[in-house]
Amino acid sequence: MPNGKAQELKEICARFNNDPGELINVLHAAQGKFGYIPQEVQEVIAAELNIPVSKVYGVVSFYSFFTMTPKGKYPISICMGTACYVRGAEKVLDEFERQLDIKVGETTKDGLFSIDCLRCVGACGLAPVAMIGDQVYGRVTPEKVKDILSDYYEKEG
Repeated sequence: MPNGKAQELKEICARFNNDPGELINVLHAAQGKFGYIPQEVQEVIAAELNIPVSKVYGVVSFYSFFTMTPKGKYPISICMGTACYVRGAEKVLDEFERQLDIKVGETTKDGLFSIDCLRCVGACGLAPVAMIGDQVYGRVTPEKVKDILSDYYEKEG
């Protein structure tokens, strides 16, 4: 790990007084800074908080908020809650996967998009729902996926 990155991690840990009880807060801050929490980040955090790497890994792998792989610049989340699922979310997910040539949990080669599923986003009246970053798309159909993605490709030039 580059020294600058390791130093930033040490500073994050120090903000929480290197307290092992603050592990989740440290992980949130680290993921906010780096976008994900790979093994080398977990090792530095474990050393700074004086806890086993296995404990850090256990927390990272248990909570779905944390990720050990980089997400795309535009992370896509498809709601698979009951209302969305019943109204065709699975077909919407299939179309995103087809258009981007990736599966759930993967990131496109250009690093622009990644796909994950959520249990519920609380917008059941708009089912099926997809989110790209913080932008919510309601009543998504497989036919709308290409247009949704094209907006993001246009942003990239």
